[in-house]
Amino acid sequence: MMQYVFDINVILYLENLLFYIFIKGFKMRVISQVFAVTIITVILFTACSKLEKKSAMNKVPAIELSNFDTTIVPGDDFFRYVNGGWMKNNPIPPEESRWGAFNVLNLDNQNKLKTLFEEAAYTDKHKGDENWRKIGDFYAAGMDTNKIETDGIKYIQPMFESIDKMQNSDDLIKQISYLASIGYSPLFYFYGGQDDKNSEMIISNLYQGGLNLPDRDYYLNDDARSKTIREAYYSHLQNMFKIINNDAEIAKNYADVIMKMETSLAKSSRSRLDLRDPNLNYNKMPLADLQKITPEFNWNLYLDGMGLKTIDGINVGQPQFFTNASKMLKNVSIEDWKIYLKWNILHNSAPYLSKAFVDENFAFYGKVLTGAEQLRDRWKRVLDNTSGSLGEAVGKIYVEKYFPPQAKQKMLKLVENLDIALGEHIKNLSWMSPVTKEKALEKLKTMNVKIGYPDKWTDYSKLEVSRESYLANVINANKFEVLKNLEKIGKPVDREEWHMSPQTVNAYYSPNMNEIVFPAAILQPPFFNLDADDAVNYGAIGVVIGHEMTHGFDDQGRQFDSKGNLSDWWTPEDAIKFKEKTQVLVEQFNGYKSVNGMTVNGELTLGENIADFGGLTVALTALRKATNNNLKTPAIDGFTPMQRFFISYSQVWRQNIRDEELMRRLKEDVHSPGENRVNGGLVNVPEFYEAFSIKPTNKMYVAPEKRALIW
Repeated sequence: MMQYVFDINVILYLENLLFYIFIKGFKMRVISQVFAVTIITVILFTACSKLEKKSAMNKVPAIELSNFDTTIVPGDDFFRYVNGGWMKNNPIPPEESRWGAFNVLNLDNQNKLKTLFEEAAYTDKHKGDENWRKIGDFYAAGMDTNKIETDGIKYIQPMFESIDKMQNSDDLIKQISYLASIGYSPLFYFYGGQDDKNSEMIISNLYQGGLNLPDRDYYLNDDARSKTIREAYYSHLQNMFKIINNDAEIAKNYADVIMKMETSLAKSSRSRLDLRDPNLNYNKMPLADLQKITPEFNWNLYLDGMGLKTIDGINVGQPQFFTNASKMLKNVSIEDWKIYLKWNILHNSAPYLSKAFVDENFAFYGKVLTGAEQLRDRWKRVLDNTSGSLGEAVGKIYVEKYFPPQAKQKMLKLVENLDIALGEHIKNLSWMSPVTKEKALEKLKTMNVKIGYPDKWTDYSKLEVSRESYLANVINANKFEVLKNLEKIGKPVDREEWHMSPQTVNAYYSPNMNEIVFPAAILQPPFFNLDADDAVNYGAIGVVIGHEMTHGFDDQGRQFDSKGNLSDWWTPEDAIKFKEKTQVLVEQFNGYKSVNGMTVNGELTLGENIADFGGLTVALTALRKATNNNLKTPAIDGFTPMQRFFISYSQVWRQNIRDEELMRRLKEDVHSPGENRVNGGLVNVPEFYEAFSIKPTNKMYVAPEKRALIW
């Protein structure tokens, strides 16, 4: 499920996740996306409840009646019927832009990790254990605000001085390459990833970038919201340069240069909808062909700076972007490039510098973009960054202390039941031909499952961490992850690798791996409750499992075969029928109105809406199997098993959200807002109508002939 947090930049521990989810959006399908400020997004690090002699899970009610608003008719607004009381009693904290189930779990997890991190940082309890030392030193360096204030821009000043020495395009390329090697990646992204048409191998990839607003449309559109953000960003650019002692006139000139350059890059960047097309973004070519379409850019020089001497082939995600970026090397003065590179350094370093930078960074990326009213406590920000930079080192400790082993066994059974249920749905489809069914079933049969934590942990022995500098630790962690990623190029895929840490509340499906992954942290209420009845667990984690499985057959995932290769395995007739059926969801969600006259984008959110609907449908079938079709058992808390299933699904997505954050997500997020995920998913499920006696007079009612029916 993806989801999420807030006002810090992602560190390269999440590099693979970053590219797969947010840059190569079709590569990894997650259940929820909570926050994206720049092209990089921060993942919510949340964790399971600690299992002590008396399990904390036993204290969590499966359904809390006080969370309901019984003045609302279920058939008019099921989301608020189930969550209205909770929404009233849980206002958004001033430091957050959204407050929901993910956030509550995150806070609980942060408090647990804080105990561990302070133990690592300020005691000798784990003396001699290098992972514990590095966690402690990283956290302590981040909390040492006196040292950070004293250092100022000490650790980025040498980079500025090096940039000032640039004289020509070769010098510029060397600087771009160096910044990419420390995770700052100005202009574009270069990384190793699976070959879409040969999923057994890791190849080089290029992907558009260079923008420090979270979407290209903010630079190009003339709607009021885009104009407001552009104006605020322009002011933010000036303010940041003023902090490093540039006067107002120089700062304004710098802002003009940056806006002009980033707007030029935005004009040649593909839209989020186009980025969802895996075929459009697969353009593998020899290095020589890349050089032909980007004649001004010396790729051998760039690769040499990244430590790569030769590459056999490279996937150029968006050729037009790179052609334009190459022309900019000739058309933009070297002095302007110096300004642009310095801005990228300043922007990427800001969260780890002195208070003036942190506050100004939050003023734009927090307040303006998301509506958050105040900066999160420092310990939370440092904790999240430490957890990300040392992800599996933290994850190993986390699993040992907080992950109940019996949760994995119960999850395996749930997955097995969902697998059987989805198989039955595929077999019984009236609109799909036998030929396509056979291949769909083969894909389902070969789908791999990972639960809890990896069998093989990342070795951090080569990562240098000390208490000398917080920013230096961040850069070292970035370099470590970049190098680890680049070393994979030209080698077979490691199928044991995970792209989420165990302490992440989320789950994902990877088309190239054809696998579903459920980190340990998601196996806790409200997603998974060891002591709850089957209806509750199938309505929550069961739908999550079904959601991730269905991603293998959504509008993007269906384009990858059982081996994870981009391949058209559907008959043309079946592909047409599938599009007709999914178009119903597009039109339904296009009709959902939201804040300030904005609506949900049914095309952008289609993959997630298919997965939500598929997850609900398949989980219902699995629930029937788990209960031997005995759903007439006595009511619990006044609700039948079928009602508890739908209530459980709804409470997973409970949230309050600020208008600014909602507007941002409507534009950028491939997931529909929480209330639309609930109400929009349920209106197509016949069992929902029966469970709550939904009538044509109810607001949520959709006539049977107008409902979606896919899987």
